[in-house]
Amino acid sequence: MDAFLQAALAEARQSLAEGGIPIGSVLVHDGVIIGRGHNRRLQQGSVVLHAELDALENAGRRAAQLYRQCVLYTTLSPCAMCSGAILLYRVPRVVIGENTTFTGEEVLLLSRGVQLQVLQDPECIGLMRGFIAARAEVWNEDIGASPCQR
Repeated sequence: MDAFLQAALAEARQSLAEGGIPIGSVLVHDGVIIGRGHNRRLQQGSVVLHAELDALENAGRRAAQLYRQCVLYTTLSPCAMCSGAILLYRVPRVVIGENTTFTGEEVLLLSRGVQLQVLQDPECIGLMRGFIAARAEVWNEDIGASPCQR
């Protein structure tokens, strides 16, 4: 397994250990992780702390050009909010651990020229399937699904 996906998975496991949703992400520039994060909505009582946004936040303020040279690794397909941040900062490439439990805004990202690589990693899939089975109501809240959309 790719070392950067392993780092994102470590973040996902950390979130789960903290009582959160097991999604992790790392932002990589020139082969070095410059930001890492995990979904912390439950832990922080936040409406926006998805893994990708947490990784961007933890990378700190950077020159706009730097983001255009990065790769974002995430254990799960990015939602609309996280895809918006990817587009805003013009991150050119996203490596996705899996999209079988949730397919985010991949069509939008592709339409805007973002290169996507979906790995269908068994550990990423297993983490999310286990979480969704155990805490479906929390998962549906995280992705903005109302009871009518389930």
